Amino acid sequence: MPREYDKLVRDDIPRIIRESGETPVVHIADDEEFDRRLREKLVEEAEEFAESRRLEELADVFAVVDAVLDRCDEDWEWVETVAREKAAERGGFEDGVVLERVE
Repeated sequence: MPREYDKLVRDDIPRIIRESGETPVVHIADDEEFDRRLREKLVEEAEEFAESRRLEELADVFAVVDAVLDRCDEDWEWVETVAREKAAERGGFEDGVVLERVE
């Protein structure tokens, strides 16, 4: 019985599925679809981490962010620079501050 996924997967997943005796049906996304699917995948992986609270899930978030950076011709050094700048301007997340409302 076919199972529907319609989502971006890691590059070796089709091979792994074939090795298990099943037949994957895939296509290669064009640039616009690839960028959209990466955004969707980032949300999916972040939600999996939020639900499971397993730190290993952050590796998937990391992999998707890495792919996004590659598509944008940026690197982790750029991310770290921007993160430091934002922390200098607005602070970090060390204290657990929760904004309830502004009156």
